[in-house]
Amino acid sequence: MDAAQLLLWPLLACIVIAGIHAYLGFHVVQRGVIFVDLALAQVAALGATLGFLLGHDLHSPIAAWFSIGSVVVGAALLSLLKAERRRIPQEAFIGIVYAVAAAGAILIVDRTPEGAEHIKFMFVGNLLAASAAEVGWLAALYAGIGALHYVWRKPFFAISHGDVAGMSGRAVRFWDFLFYLTFGLVVTQSVAVAGVLLVFSYLIVPSVIAMLLADGARARLAIGWVTGVVVSIVGMLASYQLDLPTGAAVVTTFGVALALVLAYRGAVAR
Repeated sequence: MDAAQLLLWPLLACIVIAGIHAYLGFHVVQRGVIFVDLALAQVAALGATLGFLLGHDLHSPIAAWFSIGSVVVGAALLSLLKAERRRIPQEAFIGIVYAVAAAGAILIVDRTPEGAEHIKFMFVGNLLAASAAEVGWLAALYAGIGALHYVWRKPFFAISHGDVAGMSGRAVRFWDFLFYLTFGLVVTQSVAVAGVLLVFSYLIVPSVIAMLLADGARARLAIGWVTGVVVSIVGMLASYQLDLPTGAAVVTTFGVALALVLAYRGAVAR
């Protein structure tokens, strides 16, 4: 099997993931909730693990509904906890949600015969097994969520920039809930394909690189999208040529890209 046959659908999956995560990462970095994707991904994994304990396959529709239900609860919790941000940083609550969800998942998988394999799958995913059907489903879902974010872009951008003058506390919590809900649905599907570490990289690194190179929102989004696509291609080819684990190769390529941008910024400053 040559590189084109092996990497075509995994690469397209990465490009689709990069498209939506570069945009969502802009909001996440702007809000200062860097690890919210890890928290919601872990909450979704807890739901799927609960379904697995009840006898449903991890890839079954019922397990997916368990994940979605957990994400709804997690999104509601995060939007409510933001009200306490004046006294306690929201990142503290996000860390607590992640830790409790992870501990709950470990307690559940400890009762199953395939617990270790389940934990490994959550972190590294199964990117090389991505199929045309999975890529088509991701593209359709992310296009729909992207359309919703375009329609609701004013309140989402207002809250991300802290420009909530004229909005009641109830309205802020409502739009926060919708943001975290749609964000959680994206993360849940992405993690199922690519794993937690790779999804985190797609969410954060392109946005950080874009913020280092540009100021305007449109320019940052464009740079984030280009970064995600280029890193996907380079990382995939490197994993094939050097016989490396695919996800780890792409994550490392993100790190190299960020290091190059930081070096460039340093050279320009000097």
